[in-house]
Order: sequence, then structure tokens, then C-alpha cells
Amino acid sequence: MTWSDGFGRSVFLGILLCLTFQGAHCQLVVSAAGPTRVKAIAGSDVTLAVSFSGAPDPAVTWFRGILPVVTWTIGSSTPPDIANREVLRIERTGSLTFVNVPLNYTGNYTIEMTKSGLGKAETKFSLEVFENIRNVTLSMQPEFVREGTDQFTLQYSMLQGVVEQQMWFFSDREIKTSSHYSVEERRLVILRPNRDDTGRYTVLLTNPFSHVTVHMNVTVLYGPDEPILEARPAQPLYVSGDSLSLFCQAEGFPQPIAEWAFGGQTLSDSREGVLNLTNVQTSQGGVYTCTLLNEKTEEKRQESMILNVYEKPSGSPICSVQSVNGTTDLQYHCQWSGGTPQAQLSFPGLSNTSSGAGNFSLIVTASDTLNWKTVFCMADHPVEPNKCNVTAYSPMEFLPAVRTTVNSEGKIVVAIHCLSEASPEAVVSWFKGSGAVTSGTAYQISSDTTQLEIRDYNVSNFLLQSYTCTCRNPLGTQEREIQLRGPSISDSSLFPNQDGTVITLTWEVPPTSVVTGFDIQMKGPDLLSENRNGTQTRGTSNKYRTIQKKPGSARSTDIFVLDPDLTYRFRVIPKALMTEGEPSEVQRIGPGEGLSGPAIAGIAAGIPCSLLFLFLLGGLIYLCVYCNKNKSRQTRYPVSRAVEKVITTQPDTTPHNLLTGGLKSPPDYNRLQQTPSERSVALPTFVPPPPARVATTV
Repeated sequence: MTWSDGFGRSVFLGILLCLTFQGAHCQLVVSAAGPTRVKAIAGSDVTLAVSFSGAPDPAVTWFRGILPVVTWTIGSSTPPDIANREVLRIERTGSLTFVNVPLNYTGNYTIEMTKSGLGKAETKFSLEVFENIRNVTLSMQPEFVREGTDQFTLQYSMLQGVVEQQMWFFSDREIKTSSHYSVEERRLVILRPNRDDTGRYTVLLTNPFSHVTVHMNVTVLYGPDEPILEARPAQPLYVSGDSLSLFCQAEGFPQPIAEWAFGGQTLSDSREGVLNLTNVQTSQGGVYTCTLLNEKTEEKRQESMILNVYEKPSGSPICSVQSVNGTTDLQYHCQWSGGTPQAQLSFPGLSNTSSGAGNFSLIVTASDTLNWKTVFCMADHPVEPNKCNVTAYSPMEFLPAVRTTVNSEGKIVVAIHCLSEASPEAVVSWFKGSGAVTSGTAYQISSDTTQLEIRDYNVSNFLLQSYTCTCRNPLGTQEREIQLRGPSISDSSLFPNQDGTVITLTWEVPPTSVVTGFDIQMKGPDLLSENRNGTQTRGTSNKYRTIQKKPGSARSTDIFVLDPDLTYRFRVIPKALMTEGEPSEVQRIGPGEGLSGPAIAGIAAGIPCSLLFLFLLGGLIYLCVYCNKNKSRQTRYPVSRAVEKVITTQPDTTPHNLLTGGLKSPPDYNRLQQTPSERSVALPTFVPPPPARVATTV
């Protein structure tokens, strides 16, 4: 391994540590645990509820406007500083409670929480305090009104209460300021009254905790006219359970006496021409007759009206689709029972001629055109038309779920659950290899056929068989093959707390793995423990040891009392009874440890290789220089070598550049033609040149 590989490994470890501790930053957050606009009745207890997160035991200050009224640190043994202890009380959560809240505590309140190093968080509230409205009376001025006078006034007075809203009504119709009416504080002024102003006037006074309705009948003197019959609220039909009023009025004075009759019998509960029908039933539908008698003139007038009362079917129509036993047919069903009259039901997308009342089914042959087709059931009723829909579709792709337990007999129980979403619901069949699986000693199929339980003592027996579950309905089939595998772990992670003293170790198991438990193992220093003297002790070990055992359903564990200055390694061993699987990836926490053993071994092996490479490179360079130098010394015409006399010069002497007579020495052609292995002297590297041969011609 080269230096660049070691540097890359260090960079990777640094990035991994950054990602591991990412998200450790906390922020103090305070929020309302209830409404922020609170309305309360005077004399009651009310709480401005808050919740906070991000830090324990923050400092709390409540303000009314800009003035602080409560100051306290949550969890502190020091009593809170409260402006008025008879009214105000602070809860352990920081919420502010008003005891027997007075009227004058209406206002805006702010909670402010602070924690060293985390800044400030606040939330605002508003509090409105009311009194119940009591003893309201309505009066009129003048006492008698004649048509054409300037005006008359309705005015209310009350013994106690705070009014948030006042509303005026004439014959149950709300009055607004107009050219005929003037709605003012505590009174209603009727301008230029006429006979149409005769009737019942109502004032409705409300606040969040009470409401009072006061009525007054006003008569404008005028002669009798035709009676008026109406139902309020006015509707073409009424639903069973509705409440309504039938009004019979005639213009004239004195007010005619009205009587309502139904089915030939006079209804004695009618009063002043108003018949109130509460929780009306279908049997009360029919013709209602009102008779008006003017006691002064003894004139009678009668008018009749028809009241239509229907009963809507309860709830909404329900659509469903199911398989017809033993066939490939689908039965679409629609139900909306009850009501007067019964609702008419139909499936126009399947048939334009078939329909039924209240409960209707239609059987059709399953086909590809019905797969994922949404079919509507139209429900017609005089009160309200309605509809529902249902979609039939073939079983969808699914993933089997495998769960492993150990029963009281010590056998491993592997439960395979196959459930494919389908409409109608799919029926599940089970196979082992090519044969069908039936319930027995080793196998148990659930009543809905979606789960197969396999029982055995030996883990290896589970791994030798392949199981298949097939989900089928009239529109199609889906199947999955399940090959169980031994205890194994597919992934694991480690999450430390902010201080590095507690970690959460998590792991994942392949979907088809047979696992009954896990051993949590650790290598490194022991966890902190106390001896008999009450002092904490710690040991260490270079081998993995089991510190926790977890059931097969576990996917995480917490490990406490770690020293953030020491290095620990953790791994998870999956088990199926006594059979152990491959350990999970080792998770490490603690300070850096420098280069790993493989990295040091790589560097140690790389140093001699690098020196050898440099040695060979230097020798190659020298050989090239040497060859070029000898070529430059060659004569244009070679001299006969028969009479050469060889002289060898030593490395520490000055080489002979010139021979006697000033001639250059010819090269040694025999030596130049030798191979490197034939030469008696090895190629040197970074040393003075080897002995050179020069020849003297005699």
C-alpha cells in the first residue's frame, strides 16, 4: 500500500466520524399544548398550557403585556417568584394556571424560556374572561304602536353579564341595519312601522360561556287580511328527525286566534299560530290546516299546507365485490337499507336494466376488462342521491414476511405470512417443492390461509426446503417462492449520544432469515462497574465477549456507561437456538488509533520495493549514458585488433584520454558485443565508473 492509499483511508475515516456525529446539535423549542386564544368564565380555573423540548429544566418567565408576573426555573427547589399567588400558579411543565380568575385578568400573555447555550424560545397567548349573562328583559317604547307612526324601540337590560355579540330577530329572521331598522347598542329601532312589523321579536345575547334569548311580540294595529301559512325553515321536504315550525298568521288587530288541525284532529299544542314539530317522523307527513278566528269580528279563515316528511337511509351506501364460490364469477353488491321510501340502487357501468331497492347484487363473469375497473353504485333517494364505488383487481406483487419464535417444546417455529392486496380478497395456497402443504404436526395453516407455521428442532432442516405461496382470485394469481436462510444480519449501525457515554446499536435481518436471538458482543475496555468498596473498576480485553442477549424480535439495544476517551468495538451475533450466524459488521466508537495493522504491513512491504525500483532505475540510466559515451569514442575506421595490448586502469586513477602519439584509444568491440551476463563486472548504481579498457597500438 502506498502513502496515497493510507492518506485516502484517513480521509475516509474522518468523513465517517463526521457523518456519525451529525445531528447532535439541540435547540430549545417551546410551543402551546392547547389553544393560544383562551376564553374563560370568571371564577374558574384556567391553564395556559405549554410544552418544551431541546433542553432540560429551562428558566421560565411569564409576562402580562410587558410586565413579568411569574419567574421560575423548571425542576428547581427554589419557589417561583409570582406577582399574585392567590390567582397565579406555575405548573411543573411551565404552564401558567389562573385560580378563580377575575374579570380584570383579561389580556395578552407571553411565556419566555431560556437555557444557557441554547438561546431563547417564546410563545404568546391571549386570555379573555367573561361573566354569565343573567336576568335579561326586553321592553318596548311606546307601549302601543299604530301603523304610520315615526318609530318604536325595543331595548334590553340585564342584571349581570358580559356580552360579546348581540343579534336581533324578527320571526326568527335576523335583523340588520337598513332603511327600516337601526341596530344600536342594547336596542333595536323600527323606523316607519307598518302592519308587516307585527310579529315576534327576539334578541340573542351571547358570550363563549352563556347565551340568552329574549322574545317580544309586537302588534301594529290594523284590520284583518288573508292568513299566511309557512313552515320554517322552508323546504320542499323534511327528513325524519328534523325540527320545524308551522306558522299561521293573519294581518289584523286584534291578533286572530289560530288553530292547527292534522288528520281531522285539532293540535292543542299550537300557540299564536305557530306549531313546533320536534324530531318529526314520517307518520307526521300530510295536510295541515290552520283556522284563524278574529275575536272582535268573529270572522274565520282557513288555509292548508302539505308537509312532506321522508326518512333518509342511515349512513352511506356500501359497495363490495366478492368471489362466487367455485366459479370465476364476480358478485358486485350494493346496500343502503332503511329509509322512506327505500333508495333505488343500480350499477349502470355493468347493466342498464337491472336495479333494486335497498339491497342489490349483480353477478358478472370475471374478465380482463374488469381488472382495475372502478364500478359505481348509484343510489337514488328523494332526500339525497348518493353513490359508492368498488374496484376489483387481481392480486398484486407482495413480499412474504417471516417471523421466528421458539415454542414451549423447544422447537423453532417459523411463521411465513403471505398477503397480497386484492379485491376480492385472495385465497392463499401453500406448496413445499412441488407438493401441496396441509395442516398437521409439522405444519399449521391459519384459518384465513395467509400464514404457514413450520415447526422443527433443527435449523438446517429449515434451509433444505423451498416453500411457495400462491394468492388467487377470479382476476388473477400471484405467487412467491420463499427460500429460508440461516441466522444472518444484513446491516448494522451505531448511534452515540452527545457525550459519547451511551450508544444505540441497531441492526437489520434479511426477510427470510431464521433468527431466534442475538448476542451483543464487545471488545475493548470493560463497562464501568462498582466493587464491594463502592469504587468504580474497569478491566480490558482484546477478545470479543457477550455483554447482552436479545430476543429474535429485537432490532436495537442501548449500551450504557462508556468512557468517551476509550475505544470500543461492537458486533451482533445472530443465533437460531444454538446455531450462530456470521457476525455483523464491527461498529467502533472512540478516539482515533493511528494506522491499522494492515496499513503498517503495507508500508513495511512498500519500502524495500521502492528502494529496489530506484536501484534498477539508476542502473538503467547509467547504462544508457555509458553506451552513448562509448559510441562517441569510436574511430571512423577501426584499427586492427591483432596487435592490441590491453591495459586496465583503476577507478581511483585518472583515466587515459590520450595514447602515445596523441591518438585516441579504440573501443573494445569484443566487450561491447558481450551480453550483460557474460561481462565479469556487474552494472554499478550511483558509484564511480567501472574499470575501462584502453588499447595501445604497437
